[in-house]
Amino acid sequence: MRLGYNTNGLAHHRLLDAIELLADLGYESVAITLDAGALDPFQEPHALRSEIRRVRSALDRLGLARVVETGARYLLNPRGKHDPTLLDPDPARREIRQDFLRRSLLIARALEAECVSLWSGRPPADVDAEAALDRLVQALQPVLENAERTETPLAFEPEPGMLIDTLTRFRTLDERIAHPLFQLTIDLGHVHCLQEGPWHEVLPPWRGRILNMHLEDMVENVHEHLMFGEGTMDFASLFQTLKAMGYDHGVHVELSRHSHAGVEAAEAAARFLKPLFHA
Repeated sequence: MRLGYNTNGLAHHRLLDAIELLADLGYESVAITLDAGALDPFQEPHALRSEIRRVRSALDRLGLARVVETGARYLLNPRGKHDPTLLDPDPARREIRQDFLRRSLLIARALEAECVSLWSGRPPADVDAEAALDRLVQALQPVLENAERTETPLAFEPEPGMLIDTLTRFRTLDERIAHPLFQLTIDLGHVHCLQEGPWHEVLPPWRGRILNMHLEDMVENVHEHLMFGEGTMDFASLFQTLKAMGYDHGVHVELSRHSHAGVEAAEAAARFLKPLFHA
């Protein structure tokens, strides 16, 4: 199990500076959110290749594990947060998201990242849940084909407010997809927020399927990523469960709204979590 940090919490830093900072603070893994100014997959190809080489070199030199995150807010649409998604009614707009995920998989392969994390998006108001699930399954097929070509796993994240918001709904999707490269990202705050159950009951059934974890503090029924100690999560019990499971991938702090105080947030998170990792 590795202590990690998501670069969406250091959005005002250059990516290479963020990586150096996290290594200095004792983080062992980096969740790289592809975004404007941070391995932007839509920049000029030569510039992107050069940036990938520099980032890969820094990660290798510092001994940092890495995953690729695709949760950039305005990268695909400067006027719409997380838009478009794989659930968009317009096939052409769904292809924009699919193309982004294809590019993300290529970057992940070049970085030798452990996985690419993604999510479903919100269901359109005029589409019932079953039709939306059919659309999502269909939209994921070309993404899975790209995952096969790059030999890179997809780690799907249930997200509050989206079509796939819980592990129960992920199971339904997983049964439809049934692909060896289709795995799981779990945001532990989301599990707590949606009151899915005690850690020792909810997490072990997914042992071996989880390639990526997100972590922050949170309170029940409120999807707000909080600094550790500001919510109601039982971290001692959580880490007992993770250790009992033998979880051996990254647990990445996700404080995307703390970038205005990114250094202080990363320092505070490390102080809080390191004793739990090493207890």
